[in-house]
Amino acid sequence: MAMLVVVTEAVPPRLRGRLAVWLLEIRAGVYVGDVTKRVREMIWEQVNALAEDGNVAMAWASNHESGFEFQTYGANRREPVDHDGLRLVRFLPPQPTD
Repeated sequence: MAMLVVVTEAVPPRLRGRLAVWLLEIRAGVYVGDVTKRVREMIWEQVNALAEDGNVAMAWASNHESGFEFQTYGANRREPVDHDGLRLVRFLPPQPTD
């Protein structure tokens, strides 16, 4: 089992309810728990099925050099990139307003 953190933004209440079944919501849209890889993968399937136009970041403890891994769903200014085997985050420029 490994520590899991899920941060949601603008997701439907149905997904928030599903996440609350397996994880503790410590702040609005921030869920934590200690789950197996199988449960983590099942949670990610729920994110893909129910997040709609929202966005989600999920991070968990691992044996990688950084000590964690993460994946994201949906549009966000923070974009994951691989740099020499390390997963980093870069910021996209702000969207112009009309």
